Amino acid sequence: MQVDFYHLTATPLDRALPQIAAKVVETGARLLIVSARDEQRADLDRLLWTWRPDSFLAHAQAGAGDDALQPVLIASDCTAANAARHIALVDGTWRDDALSFERAFHFFEDDHIRSARDAWRALAGHDGVERRYWKKNDAGRWEQAA
Repeated sequence: MQVDFYHLTATPLDRALPQIAAKVVETGARLLIVSARDEQRADLDRLLWTWRPDSFLAHAQAGAGDDALQPVLIASDCTAANAARHIALVDGTWRDDALSFERAFHFFEDDHIRSARDAWRALAGHDGVERRYWKKNDAGRWEQAA
């Protein structure tokens, strides 16, 4: 199980998440996007339709249609009704339920750095969990820092 920590400093979530989601879907995998905040889920729903002028990411909010058919599902909890094996936690809150997925993307901003550090340390004690910390380099590309 791999957990990727993305500290959103130079790149906001609305630019980082669609890139990750597109890469997951391009591999044939499915993604569950989790946020406890209703407004954030609605914003992400709109974003994934318009994030590129020439394309969109097929997706839905949980409960809005046939969840099982969605390559990307936006939900308030870690229930993967679309059978996703990848999960993106986008509200800054780590959830141990994410450990049941093959890969977790934990996005957080500066206001959640303390809880992200706590999650990083706690995951060190879990067998089979590989942790990675990603940050933007001077050229604007994500690079693994830990």
